[in-house]
Amino acid sequence: MMMSLRAAARSAPRALTRLSSTAIRQSRAAQPSSLLKSSWAPLRSTQFASAFSTSQFRQAPAAEVDEELSVKLESEIEFEGQMKENEQLPASVKDFLENSPFELQDTPGKEDVTLTRKFGNETITVTFSINDLANYEPDDVYNEDAALGDEDVQSSEGGRRASSQAEGEEGLGGEEEAEDTEAPVPCRLNIVVEKPGKGALNIEALAQDGSVLVENFYYFKDAGLARGETAEAAHTAQDVYPGPPFGSLDEDLQILMERYLEERGVTQALAVFVPDYMDIKEQREYQTWLKDVKEFVDA
Repeated sequence: MMMSLRAAARSAPRALTRLSSTAIRQSRAAQPSSLLKSSWAPLRSTQFASAFSTSQFRQAPAAEVDEELSVKLESEIEFEGQMKENEQLPASVKDFLENSPFELQDTPGKEDVTLTRKFGNETITVTFSINDLANYEPDDVYNEDAALGDEDVQSSEGGRRASSQAEGEEGLGGEEEAEDTEAPVPCRLNIVVEKPGKGALNIEALAQDGSVLVENFYYFKDAGLARGETAEAAHTAQDVYPGPPFGSLDEDLQILMERYLEERGVTQALAVFVPDYMDIKEQREYQTWLKDVKEFVDA
């Protein structure tokens, strides 16, 4: 995954930078400044106070870290640029954008991405956010796998884990294979199906491993509550009974509701597209952030 590659490539130099910066701060902290020493002297005259309040600050050295920080930011910008040059648009993203009935709305600088389409008299909106990448904890996804660590797991279960015996024989090769088959980051989907004058359905789901997993299937008579576009609407929605937990519904009803979403374009193709597009947008926003910060530091 590109996020993992970029994080690994940047982690070593960043660790060294943090170490050197800490050492510099500690050495400076050990030496009290002349300004701190002079502050202990009593102010015996107006003339002395004036000299203290102006000349001392006027002679203060210019910021020392700005240039070093600017150089490091430029290095990161160049690194990200090289990564972008070597990247190809994933087929899942290209095919979805060309063939999907959804229209993509991606505003630079915003975390949320929106897909919208018309289906008969319905307006369907699917929203997801790159914030899920920042909050992603890979270990949480594989907790169940860890619990099975002492059991033999055959490769036919997806090839993600070798049996304990095979791991012992393959050594490092088995570890490399596990890294290469890392699953994509799961992403939360907020789906709204709205009909004029009839309210809206609000479906909370998860795009994971190429599937859409429905978590909640709500109904609101006021479509504004389903969209939750304002803090007031989100607060009001908390006081409305939207429906029971999806998992508590009759199994056949759950299946029909999932097919209802598939018919409206919330399909496997969308579940594959979302995590891949999230990664692209995160890199784009990160590059812009680097440039903005460098421009500010250099100003």
